Amino acid sequence: MPLPPSHRDLEINPEDLTFGQRIGMGSFGEVYRGTWRGTNVAIKHFHDQNLSPVTIREFRDEVLIMSKLRHPNIVLFLGAVTQKNQLAIVTQYMTRGSLFRMLHRNKEVVLDPRRRLNMALDIAKGMEYLHNCKPVLVHRDLKSPNLLVDKDWTVKVCDFGLSRFKNNTYLTAATQNGSPAWMAPETLKGEPCDEKSDVFSFGVILYELVTGKEPWEELNPMQVVGVVGFSGRRMDLPTDLDPAVTNLIQSCWATNPKERPSFTQILATMNTWSELRPTAAVLEAQRAKAPQRNAAQ
Repeated sequence: MPLPPSHRDLEINPEDLTFGQRIGMGSFGEVYRGTWRGTNVAIKHFHDQNLSPVTIREFRDEVLIMSKLRHPNIVLFLGAVTQKNQLAIVTQYMTRGSLFRMLHRNKEVVLDPRRRLNMALDIAKGMEYLHNCKPVLVHRDLKSPNLLVDKDWTVKVCDFGLSRFKNNTYLTAATQNGSPAWMAPETLKGEPCDEKSDVFSFGVILYELVTGKEPWEELNPMQVVGVVGFSGRRMDLPTDLDPAVTNLIQSCWATNPKERPSFTQILATMNTWSELRPTAAVLEAQRAKAPQRNAAQ
């Protein structure tokens, strides 16, 4: 599946790649740490048996989209392997892994309120860049597993497999893909959506940053579709959150997409904050991890 002639310089010879340990997996295939021309990279390798026409089209779309993106809060695309049965996307390697893993699986990491705010700002800056592309680029799968953290604690948006340029007013939603716990109600219902669907997902990520909880952890994906998409429910926000944080999350979760703020407005709001203070429960849990605190500073 060769790329268009104008993008041939993005093609990587698979013989130039060295695969290391597997660092992630999904329905598409697996992600490995590796090396390319002496540089540490991440290699997103697609399973041979999953190479349906739809998968191949999404791979091509992802490559063409990522090749256009240059921003400090977007994972840097380096190239792609396009030979039959060897499809892979090669990006910069992000040392600290995903934000999801950091918040919900790595029990040793301590994130102070200032760092949590910087992470939220990084995500919003990356998304503001995408939404100001011409045409607008809607991510459609914004979630903490698709946010990667480098050695300097900078957060970068990745995984553009479901992303689309918004050439018209709306995009058609595809409910069979993506992760319901982060998705906007209009997306879950299969209705037309736009960049404000990403804003709803950002509200869920803010929820994770301040509560330390996985979204809708007590429900399975189909139940989330029902309660968020069709019953209009939202996750309960702890009463000990800063009212400004509560207000921003609730505005991101507005049922009417037009009532949700843009990322430009979100940044303007968060830039007035000095920290993103999590709940007392999160702070108490972090104090209990004090012996490991130095490792995260």
